[in-house]
Amino acid sequence: MQNSARFILDDMVEDILDRLDFMRLEFTRALVVGDRTGVLAQALAGPGRKIVSADIQSLDETLPLPFEPFDLIISLSTLDTVNDLPGALIHIRNALAPGGLFIASFLGAGSCPILRQAMYAGDGNRPAARMHPMVDCRSGAELLQRCGFNRQVVDSRPLSVRYRSFGQLITDLRAQGLTNVLISRSPALSRDAAEIARKSFMELADDQGRVTEQFEILNLTGWK
Repeated sequence: MQNSARFILDDMVEDILDRLDFMRLEFTRALVVGDRTGVLAQALAGPGRKIVSADIQSLDETLPLPFEPFDLIISLSTLDTVNDLPGALIHIRNALAPGGLFIASFLGAGSCPILRQAMYAGDGNRPAARMHPMVDCRSGAELLQRCGFNRQVVDSRPLSVRYRSFGQLITDLRAQGLTNVLISRSPALSRDAAEIARKSFMELADDQGRVTEQFEILNLTGWK
């Protein structure tokens, strides 16, 4: 897969652009959060439009967004790692102009089932917290409604990736900033436990020696 170190973000950008093509949305001010490659901001740019790009690390989720109201706010692969997701959504809604649109895309609760199984096998009878909590479709819809968004739409889609080795999956996750973000880190797997996890992962390899892992891309859409 070409440029595999950013394939999840590339998939999210392509999907959001497809969604916007089907909407009758005229905007002059847009905020894009988490667009690490700059591809989405560039695609949204046009005459009479102002596109503001921000990194999630530069924003305090407990405070209002330090910008003027936007017609469009897009968040890429960021909201699944904030400590106060309802608070962040409320601040996003408040940063929208009346009639403004919010779209978020991030990894959902159905992501990496084979990796989870392998880590459980490696941990044995004392499983450790190695993945941060993730949102599913139902809880995503409840959050949008709770935070005052109108015409909420929540959906998800699978993204399948084939791996030749357990180490290749871990390398891809690290390259895309998708490893554990919990403040309290669990102890690293011992060499023997890591080997158990690797074997558990590779037990599901196909006749070509590859394991197909699933990433669930969750999409939240709401209007003000």
